[in-house]
Amino acid sequence: PTCNGGRDPFRAPLCPLRSIQHVYGAQHPPFDPLLHANLIKAGPKPAPVTPGGKPKKATTFQEFESITSDAWEVGDDDDDELLAMAAHNLNIEVVMETANKVRQEEQQEEGGSCRGEGTEEETASTETSLGPHGDSRLVKSHSEAPIGSPRDEAAERGPLHRQRSLPPRPPLIPMVARIADQNTSGSPVMTEREASRLDKFRQLLAGPHTDLEELRKLSWSGIPRQVRPITWKLLSGYLPANADRRECVLQRKRQEYFGFIQQYYDSRNDEHHQDTYRQIRIDIPRMNPERLVMQPQVTEIFERILFIWAIRHPASGYVQGINDLVTPFFVVYVFEYIGEEEVENFDVSSLREESLRNIEADSFWCMSRLLDGIQDNYTFAQPGIQRKVKALEELVSRIDDSVHLHMQQYEVEYLQFAFRWMNNLLMRELPLRCTIRLWDTYQAEPEGFSQFHLYVCASFLVLWRKEILEERDFQGLMILLQNLPTMHWGNEEVSVLLAEAYRLKFAFADAPNHYKR
Repeated sequence: PTCNGGRDPFRAPLCPLRSIQHVYGAQHPPFDPLLHANLIKAGPKPAPVTPGGKPKKATTFQEFESITSDAWEVGDDDDDELLAMAAHNLNIEVVMETANKVRQEEQQEEGGSCRGEGTEEETASTETSLGPHGDSRLVKSHSEAPIGSPRDEAAERGPLHRQRSLPPRPPLIPMVARIADQNTSGSPVMTEREASRLDKFRQLLAGPHTDLEELRKLSWSGIPRQVRPITWKLLSGYLPANADRRECVLQRKRQEYFGFIQQYYDSRNDEHHQDTYRQIRIDIPRMNPERLVMQPQVTEIFERILFIWAIRHPASGYVQGINDLVTPFFVVYVFEYIGEEEVENFDVSSLREESLRNIEADSFWCMSRLLDGIQDNYTFAQPGIQRKVKALEELVSRIDDSVHLHMQQYEVEYLQFAFRWMNNLLMRELPLRCTIRLWDTYQAEPEGFSQFHLYVCASFLVLWRKEILEERDFQGLMILLQNLPTMHWGNEEVSVLLAEAYRLKFAFADAPNHYKR
């Protein structure tokens, strides 16, 4: 097995920019020059350039792969021109719409406040506001909010000032805390409807034999955090529907996994396995949530899971991207043992050794079952990804011809951005809390990870049609498509995305010629 030659397939070859923040999902706004002094080097194999100055397009998958480089090493190249382009491409209409909403909401809240507070607001209008990453951005006070049209305001400001004048953000939603109950406002309060859904799950799971078809129907719209661990194990096929057999199966599968550890793990430094193990150790620090993954015990768990999977699947071996697919299972199964605490900041060393062993084995088996359905994504030449990217292009050309022709006009190949979408199941485009909500539906949907994911990707692309059509050059489109502003997404946005994907599936899945020209 190979490690993909150490190359990182998540990056499109023609756009070297990447935020230094290692977050699944885009930074919003992307590439503020004050925040990102260090950029990522493009790697030793730059894309060929034609005499006209445009990057040469990769015509085959192998050619695309050969110019895809590992773009993770931090450097200090002079990329000021690209930074300015990124700042210039910020969608001012979205910014001003958000600013007006924030202003209106706070004016309503302040309607009953005393007059003395006004002086504090006036003083604060000239102060610097700290963003969620600890960065300084100049924020206009509400009294200075623009009255004219967004386009007039955009013309008066330079691109850099426009990006630095963002409205105050709402409180940052934790990466993984209280995932099931989290909406975009950050409110953790369980509604009456959510409490009723939780009761339905508990009643269904409490019986001697769980009706898996009913469990799938109930899970499609999201699974409450309290019952997500056992529900995922059932839907993935790891646990049997018969409640009396579950404990026996768990014990047997956990013992089997640690038998693999004893049998294979010592071979990680052998000559024919050391490249695989080395690549795994390189990739793990790139994963999120970093504060959780970088705990020594968690790092060791991930190394064992990935190495054992690679050894037992020589047809593909370890490929970059597989490492990300462990995280949702690990986070969900940690929740089973920590109650209401935040996983992101949780010290796993406080868990009993037996609990950690259970979490590790369960994560391994559930990840293995997921990969069984999409393993052709990771075999030689990754044919599964090639087919899915081609299907995505054909589907988008049918459902939104304007977006498709716009990308053709500026010579943006779907492979340059959708490779990562298929390789990582959108984990690098969405916050982890959204990925876990997405996987609730993927586990409930027949062939969710292998087939339904195509329709989710199509819906996800068309969702940004306004921003895509406003970009007028190749670099602007690539910067947008690789850094879509999803950092503050929650359950509501994911539910809308899934509903649209289901509509597309209903229209196209049983009639594939509909999306073929």
